[in-house]
Amino acid sequence: MSSEDPTADALDRHHIAILAALQADARLSNAELAQRIGLSAAPTWRRVKWLEERGYITGYRAEIDRRKLGLGVLAFVRVDAERSAGAATKPLEDAIRRLPEVIACHYISGTGTFELQVMVTDLDAFSRFSIDTLLNLPNVKDIHTRFALGEVKASGVLPLGHLAG
Repeated sequence: MSSEDPTADALDRHHIAILAALQADARLSNAELAQRIGLSAAPTWRRVKWLEERGYITGYRAEIDRRKLGLGVLAFVRVDAERSAGAATKPLEDAIRRLPEVIACHYISGTGTFELQVMVTDLDAFSRFSIDTLLNLPNVKDIHTRFALGEVKASGVLPLGHLAG
Protein backbone atom coordinates (compact mmCIF):
# COMPACT_ATOMS: atom_id res chain seq x y z
CA MET A 1 0.00 0.00 0.00
CA SER A 2 1.43 3.36 -0.94
CA SER A 3 1.50 6.21 1.56
CA GLU A 4 -1.08 8.08 -0.53
CA ASP A 5 -3.49 5.20 -1.29
CA PRO A 6 -5.18 3.74 1.78
CA THR A 7 -7.19 1.16 -0.18
CA ALA A 8 -5.61 -2.19 0.63
CA ASP A 9 -6.70 -4.01 3.76
CA ALA A 10 -3.28 -3.78 5.38
CA LEU A 11 -2.00 -1.47 8.06
CA ASP A 12 1.28 0.30 7.36
CA ARG A 13 3.48 2.34 9.68
CA HIS A 14 1.39 5.48 9.12
CA HIS A 15 -1.84 3.71 10.09
CA ILE A 16 -0.16 2.34 13.21
CA ALA A 17 1.20 5.79 14.07
CA ILE A 18 -2.29 7.27 13.65
CA LEU A 19 -3.81 4.64 15.95
CA ALA A 20 -1.11 5.20 18.57
CA ALA A 21 -1.44 8.99 18.43
CA LEU A 22 -5.25 8.97 18.64
CA GLN A 23 -5.20 6.50 21.54
CA ALA A 24 -2.93 8.91 23.39
CA ASP A 25 -4.97 12.00 22.48
CA ALA A 26 -8.16 11.68 20.43
CA ARG A 27 -8.56 15.48 20.45
CA LEU A 28 -5.65 16.04 18.08
CA SER A 29 -6.56 18.18 15.10
CA ASN A 30 -5.86 16.65 11.70
CA ALA A 31 -2.96 19.10 11.26
CA GLU A 32 -1.43 18.09 14.61
CA LEU A 33 -1.92 14.42 13.81
CA ALA A 34 -0.34 14.84 10.39
CA GLN A 35 2.68 16.55 11.93
CA ARG A 36 3.10 13.77 14.50
CA ILE A 37 3.00 10.96 11.96
CA GLY A 38 5.05 12.70 9.27
CA LEU A 39 2.47 13.09 6.51
CA SER A 40 0.66 16.09 5.13
CA ALA A 41 -2.91 16.85 6.22
CA ALA A 42 -4.83 15.42 3.23
CA PRO A 43 -3.36 11.88 3.25
CA THR A 44 -3.61 11.82 7.05
CA TRP A 45 -7.31 12.70 6.86
CA ARG A 46 -7.87 9.99 4.21
CA ARG A 47 -6.10 7.42 6.37
CA VAL A 48 -8.18 8.31 9.43
CA LYS A 49 -11.38 8.00 7.36
CA TRP A 50 -10.15 4.65 6.00
CA LEU A 51 -9.48 3.40 9.56
CA GLU A 52 -12.97 4.53 10.62
CA GLU A 53 -14.73 3.01 7.59
CA ARG A 54 -13.03 -0.35 8.10
CA GLY A 55 -13.85 -0.42 11.80
CA TYR A 56 -10.34 -0.06 13.21
CA ILE A 57 -11.48 3.17 14.86
CA THR A 58 -14.93 2.63 16.33
CA GLY A 59 -15.42 5.91 18.18
CA TYR A 60 -13.91 8.70 20.24
CA ARG A 61 -14.54 9.39 23.90
CA ALA A 62 -13.22 11.19 26.95
CA GLU A 63 -11.55 9.33 29.80
CA ILE A 64 -13.41 10.24 32.98
CA ASP A 65 -12.29 9.75 36.57
CA ARG A 66 -15.00 7.50 38.01
CA ARG A 67 -14.23 8.56 41.58
CA LYS A 68 -14.88 12.22 40.76
CA LEU A 69 -18.36 11.11 39.69
CA GLY A 70 -18.92 9.20 42.92
CA LEU A 71 -18.47 5.73 41.41
CA GLY A 72 -16.34 4.36 44.23
CA VAL A 73 -17.01 0.64 43.76
CA LEU A 74 -15.70 -1.48 40.90
CA ALA A 75 -16.93 -5.07 41.08
CA PHE A 76 -16.09 -8.10 38.98
CA VAL A 77 -19.16 -10.30 38.80
CA ARG A 78 -19.21 -13.82 37.43
CA VAL A 79 -22.70 -14.68 36.23
CA ASP A 80 -23.65 -18.32 36.01
CA ALA A 81 -26.47 -18.91 33.54
CA GLU A 82 -28.99 -21.75 33.83
CA ARG A 83 -28.00 -22.90 30.36
CA SER A 84 -25.09 -21.81 28.20
CA ALA A 85 -26.75 -22.55 24.85
CA GLY A 86 -26.80 -19.57 22.49
CA ALA A 87 -30.57 -19.27 22.28
CA ALA A 88 -30.94 -19.53 26.05
CA THR A 89 -28.37 -16.83 26.83
CA LYS A 90 -29.57 -14.32 24.18
CA PRO A 91 -32.20 -12.72 26.46
CA LEU A 92 -29.57 -12.48 29.21
CA GLU A 93 -27.07 -10.84 26.85
CA ASP A 94 -29.69 -8.33 25.71
CA ALA A 95 -30.61 -7.48 29.31
CA ILE A 96 -26.95 -7.03 30.30
CA ARG A 97 -26.37 -4.64 27.37
CA ARG A 98 -29.11 -2.37 28.73
CA LEU A 99 -27.55 -1.99 32.20
CA PRO A 100 -25.51 1.24 32.47
CA GLU A 101 -23.78 -0.04 35.62
CA VAL A 102 -22.21 -2.84 33.57
CA ILE A 103 -19.26 -1.25 31.78
CA ALA A 104 -17.93 -4.49 30.27
CA CYS A 105 -19.19 -8.03 29.79
CA HIS A 106 -17.29 -11.02 28.44
CA TYR A 107 -18.04 -14.68 27.84
CA ILE A 108 -15.53 -16.58 29.95
CA SER A 109 -13.97 -20.03 29.96
CA GLY A 110 -14.05 -22.26 32.99
CA THR A 111 -16.67 -21.80 35.66
CA GLY A 112 -19.44 -19.37 34.80
CA THR A 113 -20.87 -17.92 31.65
CA PHE A 114 -20.13 -14.18 31.82
CA GLU A 115 -17.70 -11.89 33.64
CA LEU A 116 -19.09 -8.40 34.23
CA GLN A 117 -17.36 -5.24 35.32
CA VAL A 118 -19.83 -3.22 37.35
CA MET A 119 -19.45 0.34 38.65
CA VAL A 120 -21.66 1.79 41.36
CA THR A 121 -21.42 4.46 44.04
CA ASP A 122 -20.93 2.29 47.12
CA LEU A 123 -21.45 -1.17 48.62
CA ASP A 124 -25.09 -0.47 49.49
CA ALA A 125 -25.74 0.45 45.86
CA PHE A 126 -24.01 -2.73 44.72
CA SER A 127 -26.08 -4.81 47.13
CA ARG A 128 -29.30 -3.31 45.75
CA PHE A 129 -28.09 -3.72 42.15
CA SER A 130 -27.13 -7.37 42.62
CA ILE A 131 -30.32 -8.36 44.46
CA ASP A 132 -32.85 -6.25 42.56
CA THR A 133 -31.32 -6.40 39.10
CA LEU A 134 -28.64 -9.02 38.46
CA LEU A 135 -30.36 -11.90 40.20
CA ASN A 136 -33.59 -11.08 38.36
CA LEU A 137 -32.11 -11.14 34.86
CA PRO A 138 -33.38 -13.90 32.57
CA ASN A 139 -31.61 -17.26 32.86
CA VAL A 140 -29.38 -16.28 35.82
CA LYS A 141 -28.60 -19.15 38.16
CA ASP A 142 -26.06 -17.47 40.46
CA ILE A 143 -23.61 -14.59 40.77
CA HIS A 144 -20.17 -14.44 42.38
CA THR A 145 -18.56 -11.08 43.14
CA ARG A 146 -15.05 -9.80 43.76
CA PHE A 147 -14.32 -6.15 44.50
CA ALA A 148 -11.38 -4.09 43.31
CA LEU A 149 -9.39 -2.88 46.31
CA GLY A 150 -7.19 -0.60 44.24
CA GLU A 151 -6.11 0.12 40.70
CA VAL A 152 -2.65 -0.69 39.44
CA LYS A 153 -3.47 0.08 35.80
CA ALA A 154 -6.69 1.05 34.08
CA SER A 155 -6.28 1.89 30.42
CA GLY A 156 -8.26 1.56 27.26
CA VAL A 157 -5.06 1.83 25.20
CA LEU A 158 -4.51 -1.25 23.07
CA PRO A 159 -1.00 -2.67 22.50
CA LEU A 160 0.15 -2.04 18.92
CA GLY A 161 3.71 -3.42 19.01
CA HIS A 162 2.75 -6.62 17.19
CA LEU A 163 1.63 -4.57 14.15
CA ALA A 164 4.99 -2.94 13.52
CA GLY A 165 6.20 -6.15 11.86
